[in-house]
Amino acid sequence: MYLRHGTFSYLPALQEVEIAEQIRYALDRGWPLSVEYTDDPHPRNVYWDMWGLPLFDLDQPDGVLREIEACRAAFPQHYVRVMAYDPSLGRQTTALSFLVQRPAEEPGFRLDRVEVHGRVQRYGVHSYATERPGGARYGEG
Repeated sequence: MYLRHGTFSYLPALQEVEIAEQIRYALDRGWPLSVEYTDDPHPRNVYWDMWGLPLFDLDQPDGVLREIEACRAAFPQHYVRVMAYDPSLGRQTTALSFLVQRPAEEPGFRLDRVEVHGRVQRYGVHSYATERPGGARYGEG
């Protein structure tokens, strides 16, 4: 299964030059960036682990690209994404989010149906990756 997540999710994986261009786009608008990672990409897991602190006051994409590479090296079998925040509304608003790394194998999800009171059906999404302990969900790493 190929996980679709964030902006550009239906495009092929971004190349390094394209990632740098997207970072440049965010920096030109004054958006702070952050790098985040997870091994549990459940659709409701919006709080991924942050790699370091948010990156404020950068002029060039090089600093963000270095943080992406460091995160990739530390977690080679995790999902890694870049987030850009638009502070113009007076609150932290996600303006841009895109994946910059995914594990080689993505086991996917299962839709569970459960009958509750009466004839009411409830549905939930189960990630096959979470059947393994955190840190060992996508092979070594």
